[in-house]
Amino acid sequence: MQNFLTTIKVGTFLGTRQLRRANIWTTLLIVFIMMLTFLNMVVVSGILVGLIDGGNIANRKQYTGNVILTKLSGDPYIENTQNILATIPTIPGVTKWNERYSTGAQFEANYLTRRDFNTERDTVGSSLLGIDVKQEDDLTNLSKYVLEGEYLDPNESGYILMGSTLLRRFSSAFGDGFGSLDGVYPGDRVKVTSNGKTKEFIVKGIVKSKVGEVSFRAFITKQDFLQFVERPSLNADEIAIATDGSITDDALKSTLVNYGFDRFGLIQTATEAIPDFLNQIKLAFGLLGNVIGFIGIVVASITIFIVIFINAVTRRKYIGILKGIGVTSGAIEFSYVLQSFVYAVIGAGLGMLLIYTVFVPLLNAHPLDFPFSDGILSAPIGGTMIRFFLLLIVTLFAGYIPARMIVKKNTLDSILGR
Repeated sequence: MQNFLTTIKVGTFLGTRQLRRANIWTTLLIVFIMMLTFLNMVVVSGILVGLIDGGNIANRKQYTGNVILTKLSGDPYIENTQNILATIPTIPGVTKWNERYSTGAQFEANYLTRRDFNTERDTVGSSLLGIDVKQEDDLTNLSKYVLEGEYLDPNESGYILMGSTLLRRFSSAFGDGFGSLDGVYPGDRVKVTSNGKTKEFIVKGIVKSKVGEVSFRAFITKQDFLQFVERPSLNADEIAIATDGSITDDALKSTLVNYGFDRFGLIQTATEAIPDFLNQIKLAFGLLGNVIGFIGIVVASITIFIVIFINAVTRRKYIGILKGIGVTSGAIEFSYVLQSFVYAVIGAGLGMLLIYTVFVPLLNAHPLDFPFSDGILSAPIGGTMIRFFLLLIVTLFAGYIPARMIVKKNTLDSILGR
């Protein structure tokens, strides 16, 4: 034990002495490379995964809330809706909620100008939603995403809010195979047909969002919906619930299940409501980011190897003298491992500081604008620390191997430079 402590003590003295005498520009360059390597490991995969996370966050804010109830397979709507709506406000932590009424519908745009019956009708099929205008806006800030025109007024009737993807001028990027309406602007009339019933609505506004459940749908007031479809009950198709964060999504779901509401509708947390293909994309992006990060680790380890190897070769005579006066090989090797450790800790530490003080806050405030989501930087502290220790371990090996190669040479040959 005493010999081990002596080895560590002597190795620490030699290592710190070499660090103090090292060329400052060389040291800064190595630290800079380590910092870039760490950023490459965390930021690249973080942005790729953040593309999906950004979409999931938007989905939570603009559609599902923390928990969403939808109708069970085979049921026309959520039974016992009014009892559920009466119970939701009594659950601690719940702050906002809204029921939505939905039906499939066909929207037609050129029926007023189509004089020739041989001319193809300008139609598109999608979902028509009836909403409590104020509660929906409180829950999802739907009015914030009105790109043209105005948000629905609860005191007006006969108006419709069209999702942008239903209109050709916004959906042209999807290709000609995607059905959409041509030349529809706020103030125009569209004919809506559902279950054999037809009614004209005036386009109040165009809502544009990267959440498909918003941009692929059309919205009217709850009153207009119930009159139009002539639904015999007030049972809804969706109920979205938001909390103040004092209760977890899983706990809220469990509470609703304990009330027995799972007998009337499918209860899902925001995470569970995410389509499975998005989770698969997230895993694929994470894997791609890890591959890119692994390449960065290889580059960094080679850099450390070369630096330590050249340093050890140029100091081979000095190493031979140290061995000749009784300094153990382990102490000399430890001195070079210590140098590698310092380079890695400072470089990765600076990288971590940049990530959590600059990149994460910056991208949260100003997300990357991608066509299907607002990308953020996903950098959970657990995953970041794993990458930190991985880089540290690889760097230590990269420093130990060249030092071992030089130290194990014959002491007399090293002193004489042979």
